[in-house]
Amino acid sequence: MKGHDLINSYLPDELIIEIFRHMHSKSSRDACALVCKRWLALERNSRRTLRIGASGSPDSFVKLLARRFVNVKNLYVDERLSVSHPVQLGRRRGGSQSTLSSLKLPYMIERGESDDSELESNCFSDAGLIALGEAFTKLKKLSLIWCSNVTSMGLQSFAGKCRSLRSLDLQGCYVGDQGLAAVGECCKELQDLNLRFCEGLTDKGLVELAIGCGKSLKVLGIAACAKITDISLEAVGSHCRSLETLSLDSEFIHNEGVLAVAEGCRLLKVLKLLCINVTDEALEAVGTCCLSLEVLALYSFQKFTDRSLSAIGKGCKKLKNLILSDCYFLSDKGLEAIATGCSELIHLEVNGCHNIGTLGLASVGKSCLRLTELALLYCQRIGDNALLEIGRGCKFLQALHLVDCSSIGDDAICGIANGCRNLKKLHIRRCYEIGNKGIVAVGENCKSLKDLSLRFCDRVGDDALIAIGQGCSLNHLNVSGCHQIGDAGIIAIARGCPELSYLDVSVLQQNLGDMAMAEIGEGCPLLKDIVLSHCRQITDVGLAHLVKKCTMLETCHMVYCPGITTAGVATVVSTCPNIKKVLVEKSKVSERTRRRAGSVISYICVDLSIPH
Repeated sequence: MKGHDLINSYLPDELIIEIFRHMHSKSSRDACALVCKRWLALERNSRRTLRIGASGSPDSFVKLLARRFVNVKNLYVDERLSVSHPVQLGRRRGGSQSTLSSLKLPYMIERGESDDSELESNCFSDAGLIALGEAFTKLKKLSLIWCSNVTSMGLQSFAGKCRSLRSLDLQGCYVGDQGLAAVGECCKELQDLNLRFCEGLTDKGLVELAIGCGKSLKVLGIAACAKITDISLEAVGSHCRSLETLSLDSEFIHNEGVLAVAEGCRLLKVLKLLCINVTDEALEAVGTCCLSLEVLALYSFQKFTDRSLSAIGKGCKKLKNLILSDCYFLSDKGLEAIATGCSELIHLEVNGCHNIGTLGLASVGKSCLRLTELALLYCQRIGDNALLEIGRGCKFLQALHLVDCSSIGDDAICGIANGCRNLKKLHIRRCYEIGNKGIVAVGENCKSLKDLSLRFCDRVGDDALIAIGQGCSLNHLNVSGCHQIGDAGIIAIARGCPELSYLDVSVLQQNLGDMAMAEIGEGCPLLKDIVLSHCRQITDVGLAHLVKKCTMLETCHMVYCPGITTAGVATVVSTCPNIKKVLVEKSKVSERTRRRAGSVISYICVDLSIPH
């Protein structure tokens, strides 16, 4: 019967709420809240997570949220985002309907128009944190990102109210020891704590926290805290026996602290270290004591050698993920020890370790047969034979990243293509020995490939993309700076990859023109993001053909394209209903376009165009 509400008549609240929970998009949930008053109330009551900005008038905004969303368990507050008060839904008698635009608050007040106290009132402060504690007493997770006006006073009050808190992120907050001690005293269920860039903390605060809630703590991150030393880590080792994840970034941490953690936290599964004063002695203790270690990331180490990796290889048999970045004294011997001892390795990244070469990586190919992702960055001594061995042994490889590896060429890529036929992602940048031969082999053999990036690979041309278009159905393609690629290659992609959603053809200055853009428009209706910058042959005509059929387009970058004029920019803005960002020179945006879509247009910081 017309006008009869079958959904609300037959569906109970519990079922509608369950449907809402399966909607992962905020916009979808907001749309459902507009259906009727019942759905609005149910949506508000079922909302478990809120993300808000911390600039505008966040302290008063928190009180408004508390009245509307009473069952929130996870709250994210970010100082880098502006606040917009939610729309007042429905019409009120005797008043006009409120709109979102009328309630938006400025991201930041103009300097010179108010004093410091007014500026601080536009940032999230202790008052807002106290209001949070009073309003959301069931909160499980709180993230405060760069909320620099939050101090120990606010954190003490909050901790006293939210005693069931399990996750706390204080990145960039200038809280002190008293606030952290209060968290340790009150939040006995705390499991996850991030203290990155908390410059006001000293050992006293972290020691008291470890004593207070160390039994429940499982994840701890410390970075750029100049007053945190080995004393804090010794307390962590003594009181945080259940710790599973530790991230350390500090020049003030030495062997003593890492040794204490290794000996006390034997359940450790993830260890990430950027500590230039840690040596072999500490890593050997990790290999001896932390037998459950699964993830190890070592960044910018200058004081340890292959002894460390040998100890890890002997003791950490469950290691699955290894990242080695700028570890100058590691060699093939250390990587061979890892390969021999850690046969369950599935992810390996080697970045700027100049003494690791072909032999070390070849040993991984022989022993780590479950490897699924490999990243080699700035590895000049790794050659074709290493990747040939990976191709022979690592049949489950799904992702390969190569950056500035000058000794790797077509033979290596052919070996990967022939052996690793489950490859889904291939990213190559500035590897000048890789050309058409290798990429053609990928197109012929890796039918599951979805993500291909070939940035500034001078020897890759149209033949490579023709093979990719015939053999693979890509979602993501980046050929920025590959000067030999032109219309023929991109047309093959347009005809063979109908599910393409991202395309970067920037800096293809001479060979790419309007014909390719027209084919992309016809063949890739799902395209959402395109980068055309520095393409000299593309004009308004090609752009019009592109956007006519690509109605789902959300971002378009087209700086330094002399053939695109104000008319082309206006066409993009007026034709694409979902457009969110257009990057272009300011001189190419007409006053009418600026009025119509100023919020989606971004300009380059420095206009390098030559005046006529």
